[in-house]
Amino acid sequence: MGFSEDQILVWFSQYAYQPMLVYGALIGLMVISSFGFPAPEELTLLATGLACYMGTRPDLYPPPFEGAPVVDVYTAAIIALLAVFFSDFLVFSLGRYFGGRLLKTSYLDRFSESFDKVSIWVKKYGAYAAGAFRFTPGLRFPGHFSCGMLGLSPVKFITVDGFAALISVPTQVFLIATYGETILAKIKQFKLFILAVAIAFLVFLLVRRLLSRLQLVGSL
Repeated sequence: MGFSEDQILVWFSQYAYQPMLVYGALIGLMVISSFGFPAPEELTLLATGLACYMGTRPDLYPPPFEGAPVVDVYTAAIIALLAVFFSDFLVFSLGRYFGGRLLKTSYLDRFSESFDKVSIWVKKYGAYAAGAFRFTPGLRFPGHFSCGMLGLSPVKFITVDGFAALISVPTQVFLIATYGETILAKIKQFKLFILAVAIAFLVFLLVRRLLSRLQLVGSL
């Protein structure tokens, strides 16, 4: 695969004709995203929506053979919604039934500051906090876990989180699948800006990690 924009798009477009692979990856990425792993949900939905769009434009992105199956936007939207809702409720259930024990693990220890913040939200806003966490990347996992650990009603959580997911998840897939051409044009237009922001963000993370290590060494 080359590295020009057109070559990258042609390479990516092959997945528009591999629906089962895309659906499987969609489920897996939605699940690990809900557990706080660095697999941004929005990026996964963007890629899925673009695959749906490419499948509707065989003139621009030719299929490998005539009659090749495509990623269906309705199927992808439903799968994404169910995967997100199942994952959110699984995290909620883990917090509800095993919260105290799991908090002692090294994995959850890195979310300690986030737990302090979201616990205040849950105590103050109750079930409505669950909806806020669904729209807040970075706080979804600690937020949903805290909702369960602090005894929020499962029925209320299902209602609020399910409604929030219904609004946000399928909408992103449909919008990107519908306006894929415009989105691709914008990505090309602002590619340098996006690259600069990404580099700046990486530098920020590296500097912060370095400062944290220096503070740790100084405290020893």
